[in-house]
Amino acid sequence: MLQHKIDSAGLRYEVVNAAVSGETSSGHLRSISWLLRQPFDVIVIESGANDGLRGVPVEAMERNIQAMIDSVRAIRPTARIVLAQMEAPPNMGATYTRRFRGVFPALAQRNNVTLLPFILDGVAGVRELNQGDGIHPNLRGERIVAENVWRGLRPVLE
Repeated sequence: MLQHKIDSAGLRYEVVNAAVSGETSSGHLRSISWLLRQPFDVIVIESGANDGLRGVPVEAMERNIQAMIDSVRAIRPTARIVLAQMEAPPNMGATYTRRFRGVFPALAQRNNVTLLPFILDGVAGVRELNQGDGIHPNLRGERIVAENVWRGLRPVLE
């Protein structure tokens, strides 16, 4: 869906989905070296959702995402970095949720990277937009997620 939006806008980028379903920020950090061997101009770092589901300490998640940003900057210094805001489920408690939410804007500001608003906005918690697990978007939900990502990513690509 995102590739179609890019093509329709006449932009010359190829989308490569390097995500691993169910992975935490520590897993993403361990596997980013593979990704950094590939050529790219823009990278979207979307990590942390599974940390929130598992109650991983916010500080650990923040360190992992910072290390990913640092790795990209070291290997691909001209690449534009886009960081996707993630949210923790409310069952983790108000303090955890607030601290989790604050990590992403803080990292974006500290590293001067583009922050995408919460990509599951309008989808998370909406039963008819998610698969049976209640977490992963179905086709209708994916269309909304693609639009949410596109709204923030398009200015970076243009």
